[in-house]
Amino acid sequence: MAARLWCVVPAAGRGTRVGGPLPKQYLPVAGRPLIEHTLERLAAHPSIAGLMVVVAEGDDIWPTLAVPTAKPVLIAVGGAERCDSVLAGLHALPDDVGDEDFVLVHDAARPCVRAADIANLIERAGAMDGGLLGAPLRDTLKRADERQCSQATEPRDRRWRAFTPQMFRREQLVAALRAAAAAGVTVSDEAMAMERMGFAPLLVEGAEDNIKVTTATDFALAEFLLDRIHSKDALA
Repeated sequence: MAARLWCVVPAAGRGTRVGGPLPKQYLPVAGRPLIEHTLERLAAHPSIAGLMVVVAEGDDIWPTLAVPTAKPVLIAVGGAERCDSVLAGLHALPDDVGDEDFVLVHDAARPCVRAADIANLIERAGAMDGGLLGAPLRDTLKRADERQCSQATEPRDRRWRAFTPQMFRREQLVAALRAAAAAGVTVSDEAMAMERMGFAPLLVEGAEDNIKVTTATDFALAEFLLDRIHSKDALA
């Protein structure tokens, strides 16, 4: 795919599992807000044309950030759920992004995504109806009871962990998100919305260090991983 893609970055959530006075995307990693690392990583990719960041209504922190990129960074106001924010971002994309154009969606709390994985996703999923980064489940999977005691061992064959970016055609993803909302279904990611419409998104294996910062302990891991990734980039 020669064309460059826009990337929607939902950042309207509060990240309640982390705690603290700020939404997690604004908490510091290596001296900078988490979201700055994520946006810088995305903007540096040659296949990404611009970023559509979706923030919460009344967000007074976003205007204080510094995202060092010459590429356009636009904002939209999100909703109560991630899917609402993604839909708002899709609607707010520039007019030159067509209905059939592919669009990326990436979590604001995934600052460690690798450039090679983005390129691989664009190349492989772009030849189909879209797809997402992920990794096959390698750990033994347990089902717990209400006491958090192991009740059974679940099969892990053909089970994957879903990452981002996820990539789909703009109008198809809009229709899928609208259909889920109309049915009262809160989808956990874009691929789930597409699956409900009969699509089979391609799973593209990516690096497992593309972590989503979810709990307080993830911040130290993200800082370590970012340092390692930047070191490798400097040697490339």
